Amino acid sequence: MRRLVTQQHPDWIVLTAAYTDVDGSARNPELAFAVNGEGAKNVAPVAQECGAKFFYLSTDDLFDGTATHPIEPGHPIAPLNVYGQSKAAGEKAIQESHSAWCIARTSWLFGTSGACFPEKILRVSESRQELTVVADQWGSPTFTRDLAGTIRDLVHANARGILHVTNAGSCSWFEFAVEILRQAGRSSIRVLPITTAQAVSAASLHSHGIMLRSWQEATAAYLEELRGQGKLVLTQRSRSFYFVRWLAARWFVIVQLPLVRGETLESTAS
Repeated sequence: MRRLVTQQHPDWIVLTAAYTDVDGSARNPELAFAVNGEGAKNVAPVAQECGAKFFYLSTDDLFDGTATHPIEPGHPIAPLNVYGQSKAAGEKAIQESHSAWCIARTSWLFGTSGACFPEKILRVSESRQELTVVADQWGSPTFTRDLAGTIRDLVHANARGILHVTNAGSCSWFEFAVEILRQAGRSSIRVLPITTAQAVSAASLHSHGIMLRSWQEATAAYLEELRGQGKLVLTQRSRSFYFVRWLAARWFVIVQLPLVRGETLESTAS
């Protein structure tokens, strides 16, 4: 790492590598802390020595989900799971070993290049006419393409400190699933709400900070990208809807996000 950074002389090092499997982290905490905690601890001092500024992507799992108001970046952290604890260790290591850093916390990431909640809903809906999804956990879905563009902008702006970055608005996992199926032209699939107690795995909650386009618009862009990759076939009506959505403004501002309630839990489609 030191040799690579010395050779390249980067202005910024953006660390997005992480072990993000919440349930896997609970089963293997050593791996979670090695990647998310020690990984950041190893990279930050090298960046400091070489004069590179440091950007770290973190998570909403740092919070316990009990807040009844928008959570600001300075809100005390209280991670309930191993994944959140390991990311907290990474944040701490960076703040202790680097003088020019920016930490961006985000939530409910989804994108076309890997497994995510929308991908799971679309996949399961191909073989089932009825799905059950958690309805009492809230958060802000965030499209990875939007997040990547914002990271670029923050780096160009020489941002500092802790920021919370999500797509605008909030919803439950149940509402997210319904919207995904509606925009994909699969409204005939029945989605039944279930409670946290009926779900099988848990995570945590969310933010105040940089708000991107709405999560509904981001979902439309995600599905349109899937269509472009040949992974999803849409009706003509759906295509028209996506075209209108894609024309929506793609900018971000620093604002207070809507109220979010409860802790964010990974929903199940069973």
